[in-house]
Amino acid sequence: MLKDTFAKGLNWMCKLLMGERSSLSARILFGFIFVFFGAFLTFFMPEAIAHGVPEGDKGFIHESSGILPGPFIYLGAKHMVTGYDHLLFLFGVIFFIYRLKDIVLYVSLFAIGHTITLLSGVLAHISMSAYLIDMIIGFSVVYKALDNLGAFKVWFGIQPDTKLATLLFGLIHGFGLATKIQEFDISSYGLVYNLIFFNIGVELGQILALSAILIVMGFWRLSGHFYRQAYTTNVVMMSLGFMLMGYQFIGFIIQG
Repeated sequence: MLKDTFAKGLNWMCKLLMGERSSLSARILFGFIFVFFGAFLTFFMPEAIAHGVPEGDKGFIHESSGILPGPFIYLGAKHMVTGYDHLLFLFGVIFFIYRLKDIVLYVSLFAIGHTITLLSGVLAHISMSAYLIDMIIGFSVVYKALDNLGAFKVWFGIQPDTKLATLLFGLIHGFGLATKIQEFDISSYGLVYNLIFFNIGVELGQILALSAILIVMGFWRLSGHFYRQAYTTNVVMMSLGFMLMGYQFIGFIIQG
């Protein structure tokens, strides 16, 4: 029922911005405005950082050899806590979820996908342009915001499987990090163990970040403003996703 209200609001916004006869094509065009607005920001921002690795961490990863549980757990947790793309997507995933067991289910699906592609991507040396991967990750944020707004049911008459989508985007997020890690000449000695420790750190960081988000959202939901502000929040999240897409797209064009 709430999603139906948001869907009506989405249609109203499109009509307000593009007239009463706004079509699906017009909505898509409106979305791409955000893409190129985000792309414009590329000229004022440093190198892509969605799955970037700080210089100090780069040096450590490059020079490390042997089994190092502590440092790699720390790096994994740091990656998740500072990974705004991951946090934006997970924020969208849990936005309308209230029961703890459902939160655990969705977060676990994301973690499983992330783990599979992180380990298999690095060990099997499977990679592609980090910019293209990060562009897809930006799209995952857009997708989840639109899903929260009930847009797919209004536009296409279907409601995508949220669990399957969460697993799929978890796979993509993990592949993005695997692609970035392969840019470094990592010692093969202890590599498998260190990747496992890194992934443990990612999950610990995810728990830490989600705990903070859930505490804030708990107070927000109790304040009485949540339902009035939920629509605007998801529109902002969608816009940020489009900006990430545009930023990475231009990075791909410039850097090749």
